[in-house]
Amino acid sequence: MEGSASWWLDGKFGMFIHWGLYSLLGGEYKGKATDNIAEWIMHSLDIDVKEYRTLASQFKADDFNADAIVALAKKAGMKYLVFTSKHHEGFSLFDSQASAYNSVAATECKRDFVKELSDACHRHNLVFCLYYSQAQDWDDQDACRDGFPSDGKNFERYFNDKCIPQITELLSNYGPIGLLWLDTPMYMTTAQSQRLRTLIKELQPDCLINGRIGNGLGDYMTTGDNFIPLLSFPSPFEVPATINRTWGYNKTDNAWKTPKQIVRSLVKIVSRGGNYLLNIGPTGSGMVPRPSVDVLEAVGSFMRKNGESIYGTKRMNLYPYDIDWGYFTAKPGRLYIHIFDDEMEKAYLLNIANKPLACYRLSDKKPLLLKERTTCEGDSSWLITLPQREPDEIDLVVCVEVAEEEIFFEPIRF
Repeated sequence: MEGSASWWLDGKFGMFIHWGLYSLLGGEYKGKATDNIAEWIMHSLDIDVKEYRTLASQFKADDFNADAIVALAKKAGMKYLVFTSKHHEGFSLFDSQASAYNSVAATECKRDFVKELSDACHRHNLVFCLYYSQAQDWDDQDACRDGFPSDGKNFERYFNDKCIPQITELLSNYGPIGLLWLDTPMYMTTAQSQRLRTLIKELQPDCLINGRIGNGLGDYMTTGDNFIPLLSFPSPFEVPATINRTWGYNKTDNAWKTPKQIVRSLVKIVSRGGNYLLNIGPTGSGMVPRPSVDVLEAVGSFMRKNGESIYGTKRMNLYPYDIDWGYFTAKPGRLYIHIFDDEMEKAYLLNIANKPLACYRLSDKKPLLLKERTTCEGDSSWLITLPQREPDEIDLVVCVEVAEEEIFFEPIRF
């Protein structure tokens, strides 16, 4: 990745927002609940296109507040925001001349939500990014619906008449876009993916492109939803993840992840060289569910005290032992040890080759005792006496300053 991508490489943590007509339904249509993720309800329940379009008349967005959402992302410690300008349902949340099926032309509220969020992000110094479903569009008879071509479809017509013009609008009318997050390329050809990439880079050379542009043409790898690589990954990647089970709002989904689960996932991903893009799904009126707010505010409390151990850190080399209580992150001359076991009184580590100079709890700089010795087998070892936990300390972060720039792990002796 080029130098212009430093904001993304260093930022590590972003907010994803899934919002659309599907949010009005909350996972249920005419008394039937979907058994799939909520934003796929049109597809999953096979709702007729004309019938589904009537939802636009109900889309009033009385509770959608761009500044409040951006402020929540900032409070959570997030550095960028990705908003669904058009999801697979085909309805656009911006003023589009390429399709009147949008939040300005087809609703009573007549609001351009991409503009509102763009302006809010610029006011609050958060990098503004957009999601766009480039291949799936269930409202268009020629766009992809499933992962294989269907007889009678003219995908190239959809691609030329809606996809290309709308991406041109998004990258021309809303100021700098940090990242265009494309999704489900389906059966797009290499030539079509390349055409998109060329267009994006011509309009905004510094705009990053995620891996789901298709055909290996992204600037970084996008993992499967909620899937974290097992090991440290050699190139930049991002994990898109949900705060409960679904992306779009589902009124019956109360499986909210705890702040500790979110922080542990963030640390795990960052330690392996990636970014964490965590989703919220506002209700049909645009309100962010209270449990999402509470979780993100608690995560933000951790980030304010310990963000140094996340932002700007680099991918860790593979530690030779499996430790179930935590992970490592690092910057030049500093090793951060993340401890999630509330009962631990001492941290015992083998095979770290660096010379420790100072050891302290990161949140308050409280000095900690670190004993360095060589084991009977000839391995280096550290024994760190841990402090008493603070009541809200979901991750005890120990910082060890070392003499060397790079963190070195020794191989296991046989």
